[in-house]
Amino acid sequence: MRHFGHIAPEVRRRLFHQEPCAFTADSPARLLSAALGATLYSPATRPSLADDVLKQAARGVVSMVLCLEDSIGDADVPAGEENLVRHLTDLAARPAARVPLLFIRVRVPEQIPDLTARLGPAVRLLSGFVLPKFTGERGLPFLEALADAEATSGRRLFAMPVLESPDLLYQETRVPTLEGIFRAVDKYRDRVLAVRLGVTDFCSSYGLRRASDMTAYDIQIVASVIADVVNVLGRADGTGFTVTGPVWEYFRVQERMFKPQLRQSPFLEVKAAALRQRLIDHAMDGLLREISLDQANGLLGKTCIHPSHVLPVHALSVVSHEEYCDARDILRPERGGGGVLRSAYTNKMNEVKPHRAWAERTLLRAEVFGVANEDIGFVELLGAGLTDGTDRIAGDA
Repeated sequence: MRHFGHIAPEVRRRLFHQEPCAFTADSPARLLSAALGATLYSPATRPSLADDVLKQAARGVVSMVLCLEDSIGDADVPAGEENLVRHLTDLAARPAARVPLLFIRVRVPEQIPDLTARLGPAVRLLSGFVLPKFTGERGLPFLEALADAEATSGRRLFAMPVLESPDLLYQETRVPTLEGIFRAVDKYRDRVLAVRLGVTDFCSSYGLRRASDMTAYDIQIVASVIADVVNVLGRADGTGFTVTGPVWEYFRVQERMFKPQLRQSPFLEVKAAALRQRLIDHAMDGLLREISLDQANGLLGKTCIHPSHVLPVHALSVVSHEEYCDARDILRPERGGGGVLRSAYTNKMNEVKPHRAWAERTLLRAEVFGVANEDIGFVELLGAGLTDGTDRIAGDA
């Protein structure tokens, strides 16, 4: 699989200076953690689950979570497990099926070895498990169960803990909770692919819900938690993990209080103007702003609950030609001693030592999402994905 692999090769050549790399579920963890992109959640109870997975993969989705937790009712869990096992077994029997990275979101640790055993040979399609309401104390049994299931099945399985506990919000418990989480994930570092943020649960603790024209960063209590999570778990000194962006809840705006957040200047062409209006009509201007703020705050990838959110996440994850030139210049071997240099675009200073970690992360993102051609921006990337017949602003869930 590869990002933008659903777009015709001749279109990719026009868009990319360096095309996204190909990868598989067996690729190195460092590459996969950066390549998750828009991770699309789907209830495990969907009656056409196998076909849904293949349909979304054909539209450019590279990671999916089949959810047995908050997306289904308590009484539906046994049926959800049965449905999930049946459809993954069906997928495994289709030799030509190209599936994305698949994860199961469980409720309790006991589901991990149970589902792994019930899947049998179909476990080869599974990349891991999403662990809900993760804290140091609550999370360790999940990680231990995952390690046991991995040993029993012979299949490499990753964990993606979800940080959504009220203890992370409350001032008096936040620091010890984060310290406990770090100890747990550090102990199982090789199995933790990424750390996810449950911002909807954060808001719930205070009876809040952000509107479609506000981002998670406009809710100060939420923004402070994101900052502290990145502070402890997202460091670039080798101790950090990939931290993914929060879910965007909206598909379409019925009534807008504030002006749209998309400037008109990138959309001056007639067709691009129509694209801008479609994005605004479907609340995508808020999503695009939040993705940009995610990246500015050290997050990579995003939890998604609607297919229409996938392409915006991926389009804004592509490295610009300017970013690529800066990162490559900073990391040239002859720059190992440090120093300052003018950027290739002659519009900024690149200071080698302070910008090295940024450059390394940028080139990793360039490897998995590609580098845009010099005259290509996110508008062209969005437009290409929306006009090739496999993706659209308001797709079926």
